[in-house]
Amino acid sequence: MGPNVIANDSVVVADPRGARRLPGATALRSLARDPLALLGLAILVGAAFVAAFADLIAPGDPLDMAGIPLQWPGDDPAHVLGTDSLGRDVFSGLVHGTRASLMIGLSAAGVSLALGVLVGAIAGYFGGRADSALLRLTELFQTVPAFLLVIVLVAINTPTIGVIQLAIGLASWPEIARLVRSEFRLLRDSDFVLAARAAGFSSAHIVVREVLPNALPPLIVTTSILVASAILTESGLSFLGMSDPNVVSWGGMIGGNREHIGSAWFLTALPGAAIAIVVLAFNLLGDGLNDALNPRLRRRPS
Repeated sequence: MGPNVIANDSVVVADPRGARRLPGATALRSLARDPLALLGLAILVGAAFVAAFADLIAPGDPLDMAGIPLQWPGDDPAHVLGTDSLGRDVFSGLVHGTRASLMIGLSAAGVSLALGVLVGAIAGYFGGRADSALLRLTELFQTVPAFLLVIVLVAINTPTIGVIQLAIGLASWPEIARLVRSEFRLLRDSDFVLAARAAGFSSAHIVVREVLPNALPPLIVTTSILVASAILTESGLSFLGMSDPNVVSWGGMIGGNREHIGSAWFLTALPGAAIAIVVLAFNLLGDGLNDALNPRLRRRPS
């Protein structure tokens, strides 16, 4: 098999001059036929729209007192979802919380991906002592429960959005590193990689332009789960009172109103429902991407 080959119908393996491999039309058609994946995608597009236009949908500062405290949904037409114990509008908090929660999830996943891909690529491609040392480092991080590590990292710093994003990302990268390492170990002796080496390309070029694009399908699927996990982790931190007090997030709304679960359950139920819907959407999309990008699953008889 020469350098100009096709590894499977979802990844194009081009010549050693470095053409990228992209998901094929078969994968896109498979995703388009999955109603649950499309539902998840529609929910996430809607959430992204709300986050982008939060200032237009709910003008004003969501942290400002807007009415009488602890109004129930429907009590006041000006506050359709009621107000919390400080008189802040719940609807405004949900709308602006969409932006913060998605930003935390995406940014934390980005940190995890950057660290995990770097460590996993070096370990998987070069092997030997580098692989052994980085694998031990990965295992060291995995011996500490991720949520406990996040709590420690946030506790020793000021709980700002940036610190929370970085802490969640630092606690989540080992899973990505092990996945990337496994993919690189499988791909480093492939024909297209050998062709690139024979053509005289550098290791950095081969890693970035040849191997990494072929390892993207499982990474794309895992990233959707990472974002959902980051949103849930931030919610857990907020419930413990470790959220950024200057930013409205769904987790922060739950944490700030946990004393009123018995008397005003809607204050925690509404942001909790928002978290559940978005996390479910990421999981549905991740499952759909897994079915679409995995050729063995696509070829499975129905």
